[in-house]
Amino acid sequence: MTTPFVIAVDGPAASGKGTLSRRLATQYGLRHLDTGLSYRAVAHALLSADLSLEDEAQAVEAAREVDFAGLDPLVLSTHEVGEAASRVSVHPAVRRVLVEKQRDFARVAPGAVLDGRDIGTVVCPDADVKLYVTASPQVRAGRRHREILRLGGQAEYGAILADIERRDARDMGRADSPLRPAADSHLLDTSGMSIEAAFLAACAIVDEALGAKN
Repeated sequence: MTTPFVIAVDGPAASGKGTLSRRLATQYGLRHLDTGLSYRAVAHALLSADLSLEDEAQAVEAAREVDFAGLDPLVLSTHEVGEAASRVSVHPAVRRVLVEKQRDFARVAPGAVLDGRDIGTVVCPDADVKLYVTASPQVRAGRRHREILRLGGQAEYGAILADIERRDARDMGRADSPLRPAADSHLLDTSGMSIEAAFLAACAIVDEALGAKN
């Protein structure tokens, strides 16, 4: 494959897009980038330095220092960092810095699977495949609740649901790169779908695009 093959996977929090993206990357021999971790890395840097999340200039400096090869999901996947990342991601200048880094990642052969909130609309509008993975807020909250309990944590379903609804409102309502499906994206509503069924449906879409490209 001479030109990079790019799969863009967008969707709200806890929709299953990360799990699906990792499986697609493995299936097709592509690199994977969870772009949400790049915003979490900025938030984590600000929190660690005791800097304000509202200070756009400091956030931009942190964004410039983000190394995609060093993103640690265990460190960056805490609730506190996630909440902070949602606040940091509203800064347009931060988004510009990280989007350019994400585009550079996608340009390297053989290609990549990028998942996030604005991949198909902003980061890679010319992606070979665009998927929009979603599920109802109630289903997503239930999944996250079960995951936290399975990992030995404590959480209340109601609090998780409220948090997801807040993040949806913030992600969909921001002025810069709001969360929305690209006009040419394939919708995968996983509310009543297993990850295996979602994966097979996604593979059928990717296989068709590969066939057309080759």
